[in-house]
Amino acid sequence: MAISIAVPREVSAGERRVALVPDVVKALTKAGRLVAVEAGAGLAAGYPDEVYAAAGATVDTDRTHLFESAQIVLKVQPPNAEEIAAMAPGTVVVAVMNASRNLDLVARMRDAKLTAFALELVPRITRAQSMDVLSSQATVAGYRAALIGAELTPKFLPMLTTAAGTIRPAKVLILGAGVAGLMSIATARRLGAIVEGYDVRRAAGEQVRSLGAKFLELQINAEGTGGYARELTDEEKKQESAMVAKAVADADIVITTAAIPGRRAPILVRDEMVARMRPGSVIVDLAAETGGNCELTKPGETIVAHGVTIAGPLNLPSQSAFHASQMFAKNLQSFLDLLVTKDGALVTDYSDEILAASLLVANGEVRHQPTAELLAGGKK
Repeated sequence: MAISIAVPREVSAGERRVALVPDVVKALTKAGRLVAVEAGAGLAAGYPDEVYAAAGATVDTDRTHLFESAQIVLKVQPPNAEEIAAMAPGTVVVAVMNASRNLDLVARMRDAKLTAFALELVPRITRAQSMDVLSSQATVAGYRAALIGAELTPKFLPMLTTAAGTIRPAKVLILGAGVAGLMSIATARRLGAIVEGYDVRRAAGEQVRSLGAKFLELQINAEGTGGYARELTDEEKKQESAMVAKAVADADIVITTAAIPGRRAPILVRDEMVARMRPGSVIVDLAAETGGNCELTKPGETIVAHGVTIAGPLNLPSQSAFHASQMFAKNLQSFLDLLVTKDGALVTDYSDEILAASLLVANGEVRHQPTAELLAGGKK
């Protein structure tokens, strides 16, 4: 019997993305999978029901039936309590779970005896690059951040020579040169700004320069594991802060993107640094969801402090839902190749290193150790 895959409509506030797009649905149905998409699931992202139907999907208007009849449920956001209750024991659910911030939902999936995979836990190894939703969605976020900065600043970004005189280009500073930071650099450069980038990982310097930006040099190497930076020592933090403070004061737009997996975002821009910025300057804090890189950031809000506009946007990939969904769906397609055998059977042995690393819940047990420890601490 063919594997049945369900794609429900996302119900989290502000979420416009959809887990699968019609092109990927077409590839899955051609491979013999049964795909059911909830009516309206892709509408906010620009994918109407009739396009899914043409790709071979069943468009289901009964949300309860959709969950009850699925062997695999694919989502962008973690399933809520109602969705978890609608799934049969043994159902495999794949999504970005953000487990440490959704412990109650993890406990519910455990008690419902679901099998849950957290896409954010996919290891950053070469073989898993095509499944890396963090990178694909960070690309979207970095692009949107540069556009937000351009919209909020009272200045032009490019240099302009006009009859009224020459207008100097804006100066944009990107703190953190991961995927999002590099995309912000590339976008700001395309818009004509002078761009500087900084990252505690020395290896990032070559990537920053390759995009035509200046790399701020500090003799610290904080290369960590998995492509992330390690946490700095106290002395290193002082050196970093002094250099960053000067660069921040000189910038018209500052975009911050620094993150540490499973931890609060590091504070890079403090109150006194904001106070030294020119009135009308802008900070776009991409780390707002995990506390923010700017001390004054208010997640989900745009405020003005010391004459500086500080934006703390949430879920930026949802603002470019069409292409964000396209990239997310391609990631899921690659992940499904590990979950379903060539003969069309559901894999039950999760020994593959990618499946093992991303397995959150199975057989009534939380399999991701850090999450299990958090739950044990909260006694859920």
